Amino acid sequence: MLEVRGLSAAYGKAQVLFELDFVAHAGEVLALLGRNGAGKSTALKRIMGLLPPRTGEIRFGGARIDALPPFRIARLGLGYVPEERRIFTDLSVRENLEVGRQPPRDGAAHWTPDRLFELFPNLGRMQDRLGGRMSGGEQQMLAVARTLMGNPRAILLDEPAEGLAPIVVEQVALAIRELKAQGLCVLLCEQNLHFARQLADRACLLEQGRIRASGTLEAVESLYAMV
Repeated sequence: MLEVRGLSAAYGKAQVLFELDFVAHAGEVLALLGRNGAGKSTALKRIMGLLPPRTGEIRFGGARIDALPPFRIARLGLGYVPEERRIFTDLSVRENLEVGRQPPRDGAAHWTPDRLFELFPNLGRMQDRLGGRMSGGEQQMLAVARTLMGNPRAILLDEPAEGLAPIVVEQVALAIRELKAQGLCVLLCEQNLHFARQLADRACLLEQGRIRASGTLEAVESLYAMV
């Protein structure tokens, strides 16, 4: 579903990513593990077209997307939930969901507000609440739900459990498992090894912008404490 080959990225003259190679499949959770500053968020931004092209190739569903603007990539069915969430604080839960609505697409689950309220019952109980009056965990659920309203075939999640209470982390984990069961390709950037261990089928370990190891989570996590 998502293929990255020789991907590099930079902020100005400062190169941050160096020749990344990985593949993520439909119905799979691939974790990008690494400490703060390893390049995880930069990798997602580059895949989503939020950083200018440098070198490398990105294919989504077999088609090259590395030179496309973000709105074109989103319309192809690649969803992105940034670490900052970026919900609309002056809009209600339902209004935030409507902002993310896209038509149904072939090969992707069709998400509606009612289906999302089943996935995130907390949101169903606060449909008219403004985004700015929600807790951090509630905002995270809303950010994921709003992205799903685009009926994506793959979704990029940037540290979705960061800073959340344990009970909310478990709700987010349950939702990611459901997305996997629906056949989505999930690329999960995470530094919380315990959270990744619950969800990931495979993992890549990033260190200083390079992939140090890849494979099963068991194979990769033995090196995680060393980076």
